[in-house]
Parts: sequence; C-alpha cells; structure tokens
Amino acid sequence: MSPELEQLLKQYPKSVKVVFKNFPLSSHKFAKKAAAAALAAGRQGKFWEFHDELFKHYRNLNDKKIVDIAQKMGLDEAQFNKDRQDPEILGKISLDYEEGQKIEVKGIPAIFMNGRRIKNRDMRNLKNMVEKQLEKTR
Repeated sequence: MSPELEQLLKQYPKSVKVVFKNFPLSSHKFAKKAAAAALAAGRQGKFWEFHDELFKHYRNLNDKKIVDIAQKMGLDEAQFNKDRQDPEILGKISLDYEEGQKIEVKGIPAIFMNGRRIKNRDMRNLKNMVEKQLEKTR
C-alpha cells in the first residue's frame, strides 16, 4: 500500500476506507497468478506486504519469483500453494475483474472515491481530494 494511503487511513480512520479489487491485465501473463498469490498470502495476514513485493518485481514475475517472495515472507508454503489454487480465490479474482469491466476500468491503478472515478491518479493529491469530499459531507 502506498505511504499516502497509509497516512490517510491513520489520519481519517472513520472516514476513509480502502477497498482493493483485483483487475489482472491480460497484457501481463502473470497478473492472474500474482493476484491469486497475493490473496493466498492474505489468508496468512500478509496481503499488502505480498502485494507490494509483487509490484516491485512486476517486470520479472514468474512462478519461481512468486514462491521466492512467499519464502522470504515466511509463509507456510504448503498452505500458500494450496490457497492460490483455491476456487474461492480464483472466483473472487474473476468477479472483481468482471466488476471492473462493468465500470469501464481500463488500467491500474483505478481509484474511485464515493463511487466516482478519480482521473488524477497522483497519490500526492489524494489527501486534498479526501479533504474536499469530507468538507462536502459536513
């Protein structure tokens, strides 16, 4: 998770909520496997850490790199491998992707605030956008 998002969550714990949805791009052959791996890591309490490592290595992802990240994080490897094949996890990825298509997500990250797409995806402006939204609701 970006430092900007973490800061917003700390500053506005009752007003800001992050909802993560999977949208594996078809142009990235390991995107779906990476999504499944992050959700499997999430079952062991390591979703965001795994997510962040995947993004650091997105240009050279492969099955070995995914397993290496899991080992580096100390995940139960047998459970991790089982979970990333779990139909429930794979189904969630498909549902998230379908939802993204319905709301016309074209690329990632796609950021929505109160149901509206944020066109300026610069995370440095996010705090100002949140504060403007909070002002409107007061």
